[in-house]
Amino acid sequence: MAQTTAPVLPGATIGMVGGGQLGRMFAMAAASMGYEVVVFCERDDAPAAQVAQRVVVGALDDNDAVDQFAEQCDVITLEFENIPAATIARCSGFAPTYPAASVLATAQDRMLEKSTLRDASLPVTPFRKVESAESLSIASEDLGWPLIVKTTRSGYDGKGQYRVESRDHADDVPWRSVDAWIAEKCIEFDREVSVVVARTIDGRCRCFPVFENSHHNHILDVTVAPARINVELADEACRVAMDAADSLGVVGLLCVEFFVCDQKVMINEVAPRPHNSGHLTIEACETSQFEQHVRAVCNLPLGSTSLRCGAAAMANLLGDLWDRSGGVPAWEDVLGESGISLHLYGKGAAKPGRKMGHLTVTGKDTEQVRRRVVEARRRLG
Repeated sequence: MAQTTAPVLPGATIGMVGGGQLGRMFAMAAASMGYEVVVFCERDDAPAAQVAQRVVVGALDDNDAVDQFAEQCDVITLEFENIPAATIARCSGFAPTYPAASVLATAQDRMLEKSTLRDASLPVTPFRKVESAESLSIASEDLGWPLIVKTTRSGYDGKGQYRVESRDHADDVPWRSVDAWIAEKCIEFDREVSVVVARTIDGRCRCFPVFENSHHNHILDVTVAPARINVELADEACRVAMDAADSLGVVGLLCVEFFVCDQKVMINEVAPRPHNSGHLTIEACETSQFEQHVRAVCNLPLGSTSLRCGAAAMANLLGDLWDRSGGVPAWEDVLGESGISLHLYGKGAAKPGRKMGHLTVTGKDTEQVRRRVVEARRRLG
């Protein structure tokens, strides 16, 4: 189906491919704006399925299920990038689908993604294609040691990533487990930041404030906004993020994760969807990232991304918290405090490392909100 620039107005039906927490928060935002939401996912008790008006359950590569879902929709979007590109291409035969299958195919392949951004003259971490210990050694001649070796596909939250300190450790990578690998220069960065940018089909873009992120065991742990960088660097990060969205042809949201090094930004990874680091926008910004996602794919005016408060912080709640608390976190110990918001995703089993929810704290300055959100999470467990 040909894409159109006509707005998809409230009252229409938006299709969401994927049933996780991103789809859940999107469906809630869309419903508040007057849209119907139909979710396509593999379980009828998935987080997004619990709040959507309708659900189609099936394997994401089941053509009959895809057709049953897509024929109900006026516009279709997705919540994560590891969806078969063929599924999104098939959806687009029924309704405008964003991001497009071609964007998804690029985002699913780190080598292709990095090459596309580099060819657009955007600053990316230096990289090389590798397939063995020998080719990794050759790459080290340009990139140096240590190196970060990643699978080109299906990696997230640190999965499929290996830090290789020297040639003596190159054989520790399970080279035969997948067909394609990428080696990236190990960057000694000052801090990690991210920018979530919305882009419409007619090319309008708007960025959220720059977020500053800290990770634990390769999983996002705490995000604060605004990031502790100067105005010039924040403006540069937003410019690069918008250029990345343009070069990839994204319609919807794109999160660009950066390393900050010597007052410069360097792209680490991108994701064409809402992002964990943007969750604090629900309370902190005039328009949340999820409402902005609705606006972008429906080609509506993009909302203001200004902060409602001086600063905000988000802390992930992983399944480990349930273990530490004996199965029932002490919600009452934090919910009585002003400026603290709890979001739980409706997941069943609380497994270690599994994202079960998040806390957001709003306040006056970044140091204050970061302290408060970390302390609130500590009291839960």
